[in-house]
Amino acid sequence: MLRRAEFALVAVAAAVLLLVLTWFLAFHVASFHHVDLRILAGFTDLHRSRVDPIASVIAHLCNPKPFVYLGAAVVLVALVRRRFDVALVVGLILLGANVTTQLLKPLLAAPRSGLPGEITISAVSWPSGHATAAMSLALCSVLAAPARARPAVAAVGALFAIAVSYSFLTLGWHYPSDVLGGYLVASAWTLLGIAALLAVRRRAPAELGIEPSEHPPLTRTLRAPAGALLAAVASAALLFLARPHEVVTYAQAHRTFVIGAAAIAAMGFGLATGVMLTLRR
Repeated sequence: MLRRAEFALVAVAAAVLLLVLTWFLAFHVASFHHVDLRILAGFTDLHRSRVDPIASVIAHLCNPKPFVYLGAAVVLVALVRRRFDVALVVGLILLGANVTTQLLKPLLAAPRSGLPGEITISAVSWPSGHATAAMSLALCSVLAAPARARPAVAAVGALFAIAVSYSFLTLGWHYPSDVLGGYLVASAWTLLGIAALLAVRRRAPAELGIEPSEHPPLTRTLRAPAGALLAAVASAALLFLARPHEVVTYAQAHRTFVIGAAAIAAMGFGLATGVMLTLRR
């Protein structure tokens, strides 16, 4: 138990170091900011009369009021399962991660050059509050779910966080580096919560909602996240088959965007899967 708690704390330290590194690169390394802008340009160039309303609905799912409702639903799952300590920790993670982001935003606020045109991003944008909210909901859902359901919950949670992030980037609310910052804040708090459950409580695995007997084999555990990732790739393939010329032309004109969008997706799936695996015996 303590070894697992120590591993979680090491992961917290790694998340914090990556958070500091992301901030430094975003605000103090011109070449990184240039890449940031090129990825953002790829998202904002997706502006369409049919795309924007959908993106707006998805992005607003992590506004304060819907976030409170979604967070309460996650806590309720843990309470229904009679995992009261998990419910408490989930509530603290959701509160702590999002308060941390709201404190960091004005503290680290600094102007960054934006895209030419009408899109202006506030200096108070790093890390992204919407990305923090989306990823903290995704990771806490994994923590609150029964062991057998965690692979599917991790896959759906990752897709949710990625969809929210892609949506507000398309609307020009944030830089891509703001998304990375939000994801890392949520991850650090979630891993800290897991470490607290494992080390401070010092209870048997079953009492933490980490039921060894209910865990499927590792290959089956990874099947759901892998399936969700393949479904996303299949969707992109269908889009290509429907409009091959437009997709190829857009990808050639926005190569950095393609890489950046893939990196955000990989990070989303990686974090959700990593938390799921941390909860295994």
